[in-house]
Amino acid sequence: MSNKDRQTSQEDVSETDDAPRLSQVQGKAEAGQLVSSASPSTESEESRDGKADQQDSILLMESITKAPKLSSKARTPEEEIELKRARREAQRQAMRKQKPARGPVGRWWRKVQDSPDKVTLGMAIVALGVVYGDIGTSPLYTLQTFVAGQGGIQNVDRTSVLGMLSLVFWSITLITTVKYVLVAMRIDNKGEGGIFALYTLVRKYGRWLAIPAMLGGAAFLADSVLTPAVSISSAVEGMRTIPVLKPIFQETPNLTMMITLVIIVILFAVQSRGTERIGHVFGTVVMVWFAFLAIVGLFSIQGDWSIFAALNPVYGVKFLFSPYNTVGLAIMGTVFLSTTGAEALYSDMGHVGRGNIYATWPFINIALVFNYFGQGAWILRNTNNPDLQGATDMNPFFQMMPTTVRYPAVILSVTAGVIASQALITGAFTMVSEATGLNWMPHLQVRYPARTRGQLYIPTINWVLCVATLAVLLIFKDSEHISAAYGLALTITMITTTILLMVYLWYDHKRIFSVVFAVVFLAIQILFFLASMAKFMHGGWFTMLLTAAILFVMYTWKEGTKVERSQRRHMTPKECLPALEMLHNDFRIPYFADNLVYLTSDTEMRRLDTDIFFSIFADHPKRARAWWAVSVQTTDAPFTREYSVENFGTNYLFRVRIRLGFKVDQNVATYLHQIMHELIDGGELPKQTSTYPKVDEDPQIGTITYVLIHKALMPESKITTRGAISLKVKYAIRHMAGNPVKWFGLAPYNPLVEVQPLFVTTRSVPRLNRVALPKSRKGKRPKAKNHNGLQQTASQVPVTVTQTGQVSREVSHAAESSSGSKS
Repeated sequence: MSNKDRQTSQEDVSETDDAPRLSQVQGKAEAGQLVSSASPSTESEESRDGKADQQDSILLMESITKAPKLSSKARTPEEEIELKRARREAQRQAMRKQKPARGPVGRWWRKVQDSPDKVTLGMAIVALGVVYGDIGTSPLYTLQTFVAGQGGIQNVDRTSVLGMLSLVFWSITLITTVKYVLVAMRIDNKGEGGIFALYTLVRKYGRWLAIPAMLGGAAFLADSVLTPAVSISSAVEGMRTIPVLKPIFQETPNLTMMITLVIIVILFAVQSRGTERIGHVFGTVVMVWFAFLAIVGLFSIQGDWSIFAALNPVYGVKFLFSPYNTVGLAIMGTVFLSTTGAEALYSDMGHVGRGNIYATWPFINIALVFNYFGQGAWILRNTNNPDLQGATDMNPFFQMMPTTVRYPAVILSVTAGVIASQALITGAFTMVSEATGLNWMPHLQVRYPARTRGQLYIPTINWVLCVATLAVLLIFKDSEHISAAYGLALTITMITTTILLMVYLWYDHKRIFSVVFAVVFLAIQILFFLASMAKFMHGGWFTMLLTAAILFVMYTWKEGTKVERSQRRHMTPKECLPALEMLHNDFRIPYFADNLVYLTSDTEMRRLDTDIFFSIFADHPKRARAWWAVSVQTTDAPFTREYSVENFGTNYLFRVRIRLGFKVDQNVATYLHQIMHELIDGGELPKQTSTYPKVDEDPQIGTITYVLIHKALMPESKITTRGAISLKVKYAIRHMAGNPVKWFGLAPYNPLVEVQPLFVTTRSVPRLNRVALPKSRKGKRPKAKNHNGLQQTASQVPVTVTQTGQVSREVSHAAESSSGSKS
């Protein structure tokens, strides 16, 4: 096949392929391109292998490829749609800026729209579905738990109801409104909120801050397991209050649990498809839900405005220490249920922007207050109702509605519970992704079913959450018992968030405010924590166990990474190039592969990881036509495809950095073929022609071997017990977490996985002593002679054990001299 024919066949393949090409990035010194011609030694090698190179390939490879090929198109249809939307948005923004602002209000609105706090109607509606789902389902179970904790509705009086409503109102006001909406949301990391984003802002002030950040993140993830169970089960249990359905549920007590199980399984099963298509509907549904909360609450008040006396905080303080409060300070654990969604407000701020949260929170706050006070008014009217005294399935939220309204109320509450669960699941994915970025959790396979990076899907975490949520439902059965366990771990998250906020405010030169802030909110939240500890034996142990397990994974992964990186070393080109050039030109050693590719996490372009150097020269040197060190970066833009190359002035060592958008499949092999082909066309890489068949998509490039380096502890490793435990746990988690071979699309290429020992040092051990064999019957056994005719004797010369396990004997100069004179 001639060169022209080969080019034609390559063009034909490009027209039918589906992977857009990478674009090369040039101009920066860090990722520059140093073009050089082949060295004389390389030219002599090419002439030596000339016969093989001049022969044509004996088999066409186009029909037996294993990986996606490159497309001649620059963008996929999905990218074209995204670009059209971006252009339309840019045109709308330009037209809006051209219109003059009218009056002071118009100028103020223009200023708000040009700031990070900008507000749009569409995003405000989206914020309702993303941010407020958790706090919006709290009315389903908060006062139900209060009545059950007091021993039934017959044990509740006006003092306790007003006191409970006062505690709920001021908890929402202080914790949600003041702490999170007014203070925490002013502190963001490039628009992102949450405890891990906050930690990235304050970690420079002390290493110890990693402990509260990890503890808070672990507790948040643990409590996220209970949110779908308590939200959906409490909504489904509303069907018990419908007269037509009540006999069915009485005959089948576990029917609500079975329905909840089915809904939860479906919820987690559809996560892989993403929620973008129905995401805009979520906001509308939640808006209707909060409007419904306000309307039924006002209807239940029925003009009895005296219930609003509970706005006076004195009622709450009196009830807290009143003899009518049968559970004492533990009542604060129930009060805390009304604020469990406050942390989610801060965590999800990056998805919708704080301006849209500021714009929608007043409506949410008013709706919640009306509903809680409406439930309180209904309880006061029915304390002496004989039909409700001793009832085990009484829920004030559904009972205060007319029977005809309960049908749509159940449907709407189940939908709101699913949306709240969806928001928590998405938040858990985001938090795990942030923990991975901090090297607190293993790298897991991440998918992006939507066009925005904030909407991600982690299969492993999804099914772990699913199993844990189903376990919660099977253990605790109903919402009353789940809510008894709910909230304990989240109090820890709020305490740790307060600590990090205090540190940030202190170093932001607001020291008096930071002290006042810490004293007030730590006092309140420690009270919540102590009160919630009463739930420990009633189910709180489950969330604390989950918190401890997640914290253990985070801490050991962090420590293991720290210990592992303490042995990471790097080499400059000046240190490694002489040896590589010598190996490259040593024709006595056969090629290990034409191209030897190492995947590395180091993104620095002008250096080489020492582990790669050791891998090339350990035991049997791995000679290749070209060595490659490749790193992959994921960008915030969805469809980035670009690469940078540094060749260190050679034509056999290449440092490659591939930058791919979060929506782009990380098919490293496919894109590396493109890079090799472009370097060959540019004269930076010598031509490689495969004489014999190879299962590959490009017969013009030689054989490629991919190498992944894993670290491991050996029996000879010198390391502390703490470091050894951290590394062993990290490697065990890594083994279960996933396989980077699959992530990078390398499975069809049978990559080589090398294990390199950690903390193996050269040490000396005593020599073995040779023991003479027993005498034979015929006489003495003759003494063995060495090759110099000298008698062998045991020596006390120490033996040195090297990193590779070889034994070397230290022989003195005098012994060598005597041996030489004897010979």
